Formats: sequence, C-alpha cells, structure tokens
Amino acid sequence: MSLHDKLKSIESYPFHMPGHKRNNKFGITASEIDITEIDGFDNLHSPNGVIKEIEDKLAKIYKARRSFISVNGSSIGILASVFAICNEGDTVIVARNCHKSVYNACMLLKLKVVFVEPLYDLTNGYYTKLEQSTVNHAISRHPDAKAVIITSPTYEGFISNIECDIPLIVDGAHAAHLGISYFPKYPKGDIVISSLHKTLPALTQTGVVNVYNPKYTDRVKLYMDIFQTTSPSYVLMNSIDICTDFVINNRNEFGIFYEKLCDLRLVDTENLIIEYNDDISKIVLSCASTDISGVQLADILRSKYKIEPEAVSQNYVLLMMTIGDDDFAFDLLKKAITEIDESLTYSPAVPVRKPPTFDGEGVISISDYSELTDIERCVGKRSNEFIYAYPPDIPILSPNEIISQSTIDYIKCALKNGVNIISDSGELPNKILTKQTE
Repeated sequence: MSLHDKLKSIESYPFHMPGHKRNNKFGITASEIDITEIDGFDNLHSPNGVIKEIEDKLAKIYKARRSFISVNGSSIGILASVFAICNEGDTVIVARNCHKSVYNACMLLKLKVVFVEPLYDLTNGYYTKLEQSTVNHAISRHPDAKAVIITSPTYEGFISNIECDIPLIVDGAHAAHLGISYFPKYPKGDIVISSLHKTLPALTQTGVVNVYNPKYTDRVKLYMDIFQTTSPSYVLMNSIDICTDFVINNRNEFGIFYEKLCDLRLVDTENLIIEYNDDISKIVLSCASTDISGVQLADILRSKYKIEPEAVSQNYVLLMMTIGDDDFAFDLLKKAITEIDESLTYSPAVPVRKPPTFDGEGVISISDYSELTDIERCVGKRSNEFIYAYPPDIPILSPNEIISQSTIDYIKCALKNGVNIISDSGELPNKILTKQTE
C-alpha cells in the first residue's frame, strides 16, 4: 500500500503531534492527512517503508543511483550536495547565474569561489547557456578546484550540457519535467537537484536530490539529515507520492502537452516575440521591440486577462506552463498574446545593461562589523549583504564583493525599470550594507 493510500485509511485516534489532531473544526486544509512518524508510516530520515518506495520511484523516473526526498525545496538539496563534495576552504567553480542557495553554501564552507560567466542576452536581459570552453578554461586555471556548480536549465529555459572530470553539481530546480516524453534530456551530473513543485504536479517545497555518483550517496544522505527538518510534512510527501505515480503512469499526457506547447509557439505576432529557448514550457514573451515595457505588459496581462506571470523584467515577462494547464489556459494565453500584439507598435530594441562581471576569485563572507552606506558612496567598499533579483534569487552582489560603479548603475537601472531588487538589509534604493573600514 502506498503512502497516499495509507493516509486515506487512517483509523487510529491521534494521541500524538500535530496539535490540530486532525480535527476539522479548525478549518485547516489537508489537516486530515497531516501526521507525524507514527507506526506504519515510515521515517524520512531513515526510510525503509512507504517513504523509501517513493524515493525508489523517483530514482526510476530520473535513472539515478539514489534519490532523496526534500520537503525543504531545492535549496536544502543544494546545501547538502555542496557539503557532501567540498570541505571548508576548498576552491569551487560556480556559474555566475547560480541561485542564492549556492552562494549560501559557499559562504558557510568559506569556499574560494571562481565565477564563470554564461552567455547573456542583451536584447531581453537574461543569462542563457554556459559554454563548455568557459568551464574548461576555468578548470585549467584552477586545477585544485573540487567541484563545478551550474544552473541548468535556467529560469528562462536554457540548458547547458557541461561535462568535466571533477564533480559536477547541477541546480536543476526547473528540470523536474525534463526527460519525460519529448522534453529535452534530464541534466547530467554527479548530483542533480530538482524542485518537483516548480514544473510537476506537487506541492510547494517538494524536491528531489538525484545522486548519480555513488561515491557521494552516504554524504548526501548525511547532510540532507542535518539540514532538513526533523518534522517532515506528510502532506508534502503525499503530494510527491501522487506526483510520481502520475509521471510513471501518464507519460502520454506529457506528449500531448508538448505538442500543445509547439502549437502555442505558432501564434502569429508582429511585435511581441515568444523567444527561443531549450525548454519550451517556459514562455519568454519579449516586448523588447515594442512601445511598452515588461512591467506594462505584465499589468495588461493581469488587468485585462487575469493572467499572473511567473516573473517580470525590463523587456519581457516569463510565463510558466506545466502539465497542470488545460485547454482553457492555452486558449487564454493565445488570445492575450494575439490581442496585445495587435495593440502595440514597433520600436527598435534598446540593449539592456548586463549584470556586473565579477573578475577573479574570492570568499563570500559576512562581517560582524558593518555600516549602512549611501548608495552613491559605496564604490570601492565591500558589500556585507546579498542584493539579488527576486525571482529567481540570482545575486547581483554578494557579501565581501567590492562594489563597482557598474554594479551601482545596474542596480539603479533595474530598480528604475520595475525589476524586483531585494537586499538583505531592506535599505535599497538608498543604502547598501557594507563592511566597516578599519
């Protein structure tokens, strides 16, 4: 009997946690299956029953040597993977467009970070592919590097097929649906981490850590147990159980979904552009060559069509489509794209400002001694906080980086154009938390 089936047939009275006692008088959604590690329901930190069966199904789907459930999203999986491979003070090669959780892992382990730059689309303003030659060059210059960490696919759906002789960690948070039906292959690496909830039918916070190099299986398990909650949600794990069964038993639906995505891209437009990418479930709708901005396009989608985009940037909006979208969703989006396109006029695209390049290498670190500095007086100082665009949480500035004028200009430009820029201190647009000078 699966976890899902067992949760539907609970008969015992709960003289145990959680405190709502599955009593419907509180009106808490899904409380009827929200239990703790009671008899017969296995234990995420030592699975040998129904939870182990779910992990085995995940390993089957992703062809992994071992798969570990995460109920703390991809972020925990990334932390556990970096800790599994690296020791304090090691050198690592990191793609500049990695998620904040990668930076956090590097900071906690005091790793020496060598950044590599993926290609960048200056028309729309996002990173695309990381080239193999770029990684090869970094490895040749840093033969002591203990790992390469990349993001593939990117938030906007670009895949980097990187191979290397040192351990490769792939943040495939947006890759959970890849390898199914006509979609591109699932990423290759020693460890690949994916968020099930992002692109498959599972609840938010659900993820999987897929280990392909058995050398790291035990250490990944060790650090997953350290970083992950000791009170894992059975509501979340139940959704993973349902999700895995759906994927295994309904691959034909993914084929139909893919064909619908192909059809969507045939929508005839003169001004708006559905940009090319590797994962066509990510709809990058560019307005770079029109008379409106991405912020204005998003406002039209919300107000006129009740469409909420995944993300909004200066020259585009990002819309995510999944197996959960029905014909109504496809028809609505086609209608919106067609009608909005007809209302726009052509305007030559103006290249966007590229995020600042971090040359060289360094350690990400936060000092106990900091000061808020006026943004106009920050150049040459070291940051003592993260500043990042959210979504997707890619740092523009990380702690201990020297702040350049180009960084300040980029932050100002992004804020001016409606990009959601967040700082740890919350003092933007006026101040940045910097390290105190001696």
